[in-house]
Amino acid sequence: MYPLIRFVKEMVKFRNAPPLGLDEFHISTHICWPWDLDPWIELNNGRTLTLYDLGRIPMAQRSGLIHILREKKWGITVAGNTTRYRRRIKMFDRFTMYSRVVGWDHRFFYMEQSMWKGDECCNHMLLRSAITSAKGIVPPAEVMAAIGQSPDSPEMAEWIRAWIASDAERPWPPEIAAKA
Repeated sequence: MYPLIRFVKEMVKFRNAPPLGLDEFHISTHICWPWDLDPWIELNNGRTLTLYDLGRIPMAQRSGLIHILREKKWGITVAGNTTRYRRRIKMFDRFTMYSRVVGWDHRFFYMEQSMWKGDECCNHMLLRSAITSAKGIVPPAEVMAAIGQSPDSPEMAEWIRAWIASDAERPWPPEIAAKA
């Protein structure tokens, strides 16, 4: 089940937070609750991705994006991601989430998010997202103009550009080895 109560809490908590530039970190703190666990009593990998919403959506609100989405009747969707898991988050652990936009191209926004316990990074995600309208994907330059910011993306790190290039080579739809 989607963590609606936690989502509302985050939106209320940050409703009066200062505006955030897209390249600035939105920082939030969370607790791993029993319903977030897998059979090994640690944060479930799928739940990790869901909890990342609790960082991205308030970040979008603080940047002015949510207002524009409502005004223009646009939507937002996840178009791909890659996640590294390195340290366990166990029941009742407190962790800090860092979320920020790292850049965009002609179709997608790219965001990075990470969860930390103290000075130790537990996991890190790179996510590709699209703004959508009834006509399809809205170019990020148009989105940026709508929120009153430069349409030019900041320079993205080489590892991010390599991920984008590598993912562009991935076949779609996926090849099925045996269709029988």
